[in-house]
Amino acid sequence: MSEASPPLIELRAITKTYGEGQAAFQALCGIDLVIRAGEFVAVMGPSGSGKSTVMNLLGCLDTPTSGHYLFRGIAVETLDRNQRALLRRHSLGFVFQGFNLLARTTAQENVELPLLYRGETAEARHAAARAALKCVGLDGWEQHTPAELSGGQQQRVAIARAIVTQPLVLLADEPTGNLDSKRSHEIMELLLALNRDQGITVLMVTHEPDMAAYARRIVHFVDGLVDSDTQHAGSSAVGAQAEAPCC
Repeated sequence: MSEASPPLIELRAITKTYGEGQAAFQALCGIDLVIRAGEFVAVMGPSGSGKSTVMNLLGCLDTPTSGHYLFRGIAVETLDRNQRALLRRHSLGFVFQGFNLLARTTAQENVELPLLYRGETAEARHAAARAALKCVGLDGWEQHTPAELSGGQQQRVAIARAIVTQPLVLLADEPTGNLDSKRSHEIMELLLALNRDQGITVLMVTHEPDMAAYARRIVHFVDGLVDSDTQHAGSSAVGAQAEAPCC
């Protein structure tokens, strides 16, 4: 990854204020951040530090109070709601702590959902969903509902749903927060494989240092500011784990 390559994402003097007057709270206080294509970045910090706010901005789920957010050179803060929705739909994938799967819907149907919103044909949706589930190690589990899957398997379905659209960026918010240690490391190995083998840029919020250790860069927020931004050895600092399946 060349330092001379243009940024995939650039935040310039971004602020975010909630409320007005004496009740106003400044969640972000003028941050600058550059993310290049192919990076794996862990975002850390205490509660109230601004890390979740910045992830919401990066995911086009919110807009800054001031400053500039450039995605592949496009000024995101100038886009209207529909344009931001299109950017999310075509360039971003989301993974959450709580899986957010439809309870009475099969794994394959859950994974197909983003493609349904994009108007893909049934044949294309079926093929893409099966490929995504195979990529996360769930070949043969397509017709199982969330209740028939373990927590780790449910998170794999959620990751398959996030990557089925072939996004440029995967935004993961505490992706191991509901999992035990073994399953957490399996999910991190999977995210690492997606980053390494498919070139998906991964931005992950986590409170857990052992999960952040998988990233090659750690950005630490304190009081709405970037407190530190350090390159990291990445997975080499993590104990050897079984390699996660990936396509």
